[in-house]
Amino acid sequence: MVEKTGNYLIEAKGISKIFGGTRVLDNVSITLKPGEIHSLCGENGAGKSTLIKVLSGAYKPEEGVVAIGGKEYPHLTPLIAKRKGVEVIHQEIILVPQLTVAENIYTDVPYRTAGFFSMKKTCEAAKQLMDEIGIQLDPYETVERLSAADQQFVKILKALAPSPKVLIMDEPTAMFNMKDTDMVLDLVKNISRKGIGIIYISHHLKEVAKIADTISVLRDGKLISTYHAKDGAVNMEQVTCDMVGRPVDMFYKREKSNTGEVFFEVKGLKLKDEDAPIDLSLRKGEILGLTGMVGSGRTEIIRAIYGLDQRAAGEIKKDGKPLHINSPHDSIQNGIGYVSEDRQKSGLVLPLSVLRNLTFLKLPLKNGFISTKKEMDISEEMIRTLDIKTPSMFKETGMLSGGNQQKVIIGKWLHKGFDILILDEPTKGIDVNAKFEIYKLLHDLTKQGKSLLVVSSDMPEVISLCDRVMVVRNGKIVGEFAGGEITEENVIKSALEVK
Repeated sequence: MVEKTGNYLIEAKGISKIFGGTRVLDNVSITLKPGEIHSLCGENGAGKSTLIKVLSGAYKPEEGVVAIGGKEYPHLTPLIAKRKGVEVIHQEIILVPQLTVAENIYTDVPYRTAGFFSMKKTCEAAKQLMDEIGIQLDPYETVERLSAADQQFVKILKALAPSPKVLIMDEPTAMFNMKDTDMVLDLVKNISRKGIGIIYISHHLKEVAKIADTISVLRDGKLISTYHAKDGAVNMEQVTCDMVGRPVDMFYKREKSNTGEVFFEVKGLKLKDEDAPIDLSLRKGEILGLTGMVGSGRTEIIRAIYGLDQRAAGEIKKDGKPLHINSPHDSIQNGIGYVSEDRQKSGLVLPLSVLRNLTFLKLPLKNGFISTKKEMDISEEMIRTLDIKTPSMFKETGMLSGGNQQKVIIGKWLHKGFDILILDEPTKGIDVNAKFEIYKLLHDLTKQGKSLLVVSSDMPEVISLCDRVMVVRNGKIVGEFAGGEITEENVIKSALEVK
């Protein structure tokens, strides 16, 4: 049954969404009027992307309902949302590189003559649309020949082609430099003047302050606050505070660690020739955190350090001696381990047993053959030491919980032996209790003199786990905090470029 409600273009009413027992959205309500630019702000994992997927019909909420054009849709689907005028510009590239600009714009609504596709009419329509909103591209050019910024403009044009009433833009300026970003912001304003309502998601609060009529702040899946520009200039520092305020019981209580001398150094690291150089150091027994918003370049930095990606420049030293790292094999040979963000694809062989995953980096051999007894002894010790919850060491690793899978990966590196362990989002997709077990395990490793470089977008994790935190923005280190300086406010202000 579709029910009438309000005069808004789109409305989220009491939306709650649950994944694996975790409430990622909790009773969230927002509205959008014609011509309004409504910005959603929040840290990584606040629930912004989940909310727009609910609004566009990609996710069905456990509680609440979405209303479009004054009608409630309890069973909203992407097709219904699209037919009702809701278009989404996702961060991911959704274009066909080999097709022209015009063909990509009108893939869903092609122009035809006598029943056949008309390139001439399609290019004419694309040129008219570009002129209307002020974008200058060659409609006959293939997309693969365009810059990343121009491809983003094509995505915007593609979303505008069906004449939407609601346009949802997820980090639309991620690919742009400052000059092009200003062009996008002007474009957004022009689109809103045509009566199209815009939901705008961005980590860049300076952008939000320039264009938003309404700002809603999400934190841990809850709507914390909503501000209206008509009431006066929005205090962006207050928006930042709303994004980070959390109760004390959300933070892990760790013992103070005693770190040693500088043990590992990276100097003048460049991923590309034109990049600014990156310097970082890691002390013995220290946990150094690299944080920043999604897309800031954190993972790219550690992949280059580990040898997974090429470096344009940079020197790496361990214990004062230069290392020649051009591949993961070089890192492993020099006592550096790596726990990737996607443990199931690149950290484990899921169909293999716990025993085999724990030992395959360093198989125990006897007379040239694998010693089953030694394998079992090693696995038994790791399972006991790390408290890996499994009915048997012969259990298929893919059948374990996320937290226990992560313990198996750490156990794998413990058996292999390492001095430095690089971890990318070490507790992603893990429940709270398992998180705290991983935190204790990592802290225990530092007591043994191990040094850890941790990339994380989980703010409570960064603050409670790390001895020092470096903030990454646009591929650069823009802030460093230690001890009592590591606060939510300091870190998030640095990440979002808020003074």
